[in-house]
Amino acid sequence: MKNKQENGLYSIGAISSMTGVNAVTLRAWERRYGLIQPQRTETGHRLYSDKDLEAIQEVLSLLDQGISISRIKNALETTSDSKEARPSHWVTYSKDLQTGVNNFDEQVLNQVYNEAMSLYPVDVVTRELIIPFMKKLGQRWEKVSTGIAEEHFFTSFMRNKLGARFHHRNQQNSGPQIIAACLPGETHEFGLLLLSLALHARNYRIIMLGADMPIEQLSEVRYRTIASGLVLSGATKIKEEKTFQQLTELVNEIDVPVCIGGVVSDEMKNEINATGAHAVGSELIEGLNKITQLIDFEE
Repeated sequence: MKNKQENGLYSIGAISSMTGVNAVTLRAWERRYGLIQPQRTETGHRLYSDKDLEAIQEVLSLLDQGISISRIKNALETTSDSKEARPSHWVTYSKDLQTGVNNFDEQVLNQVYNEAMSLYPVDVVTRELIIPFMKKLGQRWEKVSTGIAEEHFFTSFMRNKLGARFHHRNQQNSGPQIIAACLPGETHEFGLLLLSLALHARNYRIIMLGADMPIEQLSEVRYRTIASGLVLSGATKIKEEKTFQQLTELVNEIDVPVCIGGVVSDEMKNEINATGAHAVGSELIEGLNKITQLIDFEE
């Protein structure tokens, strides 16, 4: 994929695809924090140099270390590698989300979510905020009288948010197509949605099939769409032997990678790999990296 223009600079769309940082976030980093200073065309369009690309990658590295966006510029200038044990801004975001959930107030959730997504890459927001908060809600449901209602409320909110992003980004993305579905019997698709959103941020196009997908239909879906790979997800152990047989048949029928994530890929790694599929684990970033290595832009 060629990203550079004839003048050796990158458009904001190219930079977004290469780094996984969306255009809204890139503009916030420029305007609010002065982290990057792209050139402008006569018509006002931003153009980024290799130096800007390196700066963005360094910002991402510092964010991965847990340094807040407000401290990044100072960290870049002083080359400090100090870390925060649990950055206060994520704690604040989590408390605000909890307030919104407690009051069943979608407006509060919307404000927190939009602010976090405007300042941080989707991978960071997912890892530092959404996943920990979902685990927290999962621990509350047995202890709080409205725990199940709270969890359903937040999950419904996030599903709507992710769905809107899918619809918007699928019209803009130009990378390989990936079929995303839950294994047979799996009704919890939230983890798959988060992984798919992270893949979206890397310019992949997602064909979302959702929960409880029969494996025997996936081969036909692949050939109708000419997808470059499949990502399946499951939270519980595979109990039926025929599922492994169907996975083996699927791998043999199609010529693209079949990746399986979620808790099942940790607990049944050997059995999954024996079918020819790839167990990518339950950790979001680790799994994401493995998938992008298997389903790259060279295909």
